[in-house]
Amino acid sequence: MKPVKLFYLKACPFCKKALRYIEEAKAAHPELAPIEIEMIEESEEPVVADRYDYYYVPTFYVGGEKVHEGGIYPDEVEAVLRQALE
Repeated sequence: MKPVKLFYLKACPFCKKALRYIEEAKAAHPELAPIEIEMIEESEEPVVADRYDYYYVPTFYVGGEKVHEGGIYPDEVEAVLRQALE
């Protein structure tokens, strides 16, 4: 299983949706439930966030590769999680 990182901001409405979509995807698809996501709140961990190349949140990295940046939909979250299983 590939490592997943999620960069987000607490006040970001798109990030709140992404977090909800993660929970929903894991509940609907049991094979996705074991995937652990390292959550990095960029305003609380700016030194870590500055090491990565992105502009918008939420941003997902799977296996060290940026796979999604910015506004997100449920099917996109599921696709990100499935990439971690590959």
